[in-house]
Amino acid sequence: MELSAFVQSELDRINQANQRVLNGLTKEELAWQPNPQANSIGYLLFHCARFEDTFVLGRLQGKPQLWETAKWFEKLGFPLTETGSGYTEEQVKAFKMPDITSLLAYSDAVRAQTKAYLNGLSADQFDRTVNMGRMGEMSIGNVFSLIVLHLAQHTGEISYIRGLKRGMNK
Repeated sequence: MELSAFVQSELDRINQANQRVLNGLTKEELAWQPNPQANSIGYLLFHCARFEDTFVLGRLQGKPQLWETAKWFEKLGFPLTETGSGYTEEQVKAFKMPDITSLLAYSDAVRAQTKAYLNGLSADQFDRTVNMGRMGEMSIGNVFSLIVLHLAQHTGEISYIRGLKRGMNK
């Protein structure tokens, strides 16, 4: 299996897991926090979409993010400067859950861009290094490893929060 296909397969598995976990949840359940310092499922979904947009379009490709070019910030009701990360406890409490259909549409649009980028990468391009800001120089392969790990960790958190709130099979 080629590296590009492997990464896409892992991203598809994360997507499938999220779909299963989100099945049947209400807007209130998506916004529920296990405690005032904990993230909600909705925030984690938002964070993951912003993270992928920032890393794949912004950092790896050096392009404007879909957040800006497709005006997702307007569609989801956020300022253009919203990064979706580094929240304080007050910001976590104040997070306004956007419409889930629109949020998932943004996530799907970002994922389509990620897959298009992956489809254009040859195996040797995964060794090319890019500047990842405070993380320094990283190979594109290492960045995708980080992306998959990061998204999978948050999918686990989402699953756990659902289990706390309602159980997995309810």
